[in-house]
Amino acid sequence: MKIALVHDHLAQDGGAEIVLRAFAEIWPEAPIFVLVHNPEQANAFFAQRDIRTSFIQRMPLGLRKYQWFFPLMPAAMEDFDLSGYDVVLSSSSSFAKGIVTRPGTMHINYCHTPTRFLWSDTHSYVDELGVNRVVKKIIPLFLSHIRMWDRLAAERADAMIANSTTVAKRIVKYYHRESTVIYPPVNTKDFTVAEPSAVREYFLAGGRLVPYKRFDLLVEAFNKLNRPLKIFGNGPECAELKRQAHSNIEFVGRVSDAELKKLYAECTAFLNPQEEDFGITMIEAMAAGRPVIAYSKGGAAEIIEHGKTGLLIDYQTWEDFADAVIGFDHTQFDPKHIRKRAQDFEHEVFKAQIRTFVEKEWHTFQKNY
Repeated sequence: MKIALVHDHLAQDGGAEIVLRAFAEIWPEAPIFVLVHNPEQANAFFAQRDIRTSFIQRMPLGLRKYQWFFPLMPAAMEDFDLSGYDVVLSSSSSFAKGIVTRPGTMHINYCHTPTRFLWSDTHSYVDELGVNRVVKKIIPLFLSHIRMWDRLAAERADAMIANSTTVAKRIVKYYHRESTVIYPPVNTKDFTVAEPSAVREYFLAGGRLVPYKRFDLLVEAFNKLNRPLKIFGNGPECAELKRQAHSNIEFVGRVSDAELKKLYAECTAFLNPQEEDFGITMIEAMAAGRPVIAYSKGGAAEIIEHGKTGLLIDYQTWEDFADAVIGFDHTQFDPKHIRKRAQDFEHEVFKAQIRTFVEKEWHTFQKNY
């Protein structure tokens, strides 16, 4: 079975890239097709892999401002020649599911979410895109066309995997397709539970600092509470969040793996104010035995056991997060129980599930072709 991997782009290092890395570990010889690859932003793991990029990479500003080229991304994905492969496994939150394969090639799509800026977050995406007002007026004209392409592209995969039940429901709503849920991988073995005496008085949050993650709610809440908050990660919202934050809020930026493990292990609790498709950072915090305070929509509702591994907040407001923090007592949570729940999402469990799924689908595909 000759396999190829396809991913939207390697220009950041987030949850989707953790999934791609697991795929590449299962099939180390498989080439990886992406729209663009920025080694400075991507995980160093991919530097040693066979990465094949689209024509967008070679265009002026194609790498630095690749988001501006989204009207060309469907054509760029369709331009990849995948005729020499038996199986193509795509990892997509936007365009990778739209690759074109020959009749004898099986295509499995791992869907992180139906394309956010086309379906669930269209208006906020346009408002937050870093372009001038004239371009913002033009963008909706492209979105209608690309939305139709995206709907049809979702039909091209022979099988779809959703990264959570939340995403599986969106796939039904927007693509009218069924999918199999396989939760993303987390290296829970990399995290350890600290001694009770090592737990500090700060709360923790982090990830990509982008608008939909709603870190602004935490900044406002902790400005009012004047209690310690640490935020890790970088992103386009970083400068604005720093401008708003009082001195009790510390932005630690991109941190090493060792520093991140220490931040998780010693925090009072991890905060998740956003509606996530799944939520890998929540699992990482739980793997360190720390409770999570999370907005109850999306993946958090599938991960957090209210009152046992953390708290679920019904309303996405700074006031509700502030109320939860004021009355929060971390000693009421059992770190060993929290860690045990996190281990359900272990990296090796995911890899075994994916390998079994692909082999089973390939066997059925061959029999029916």
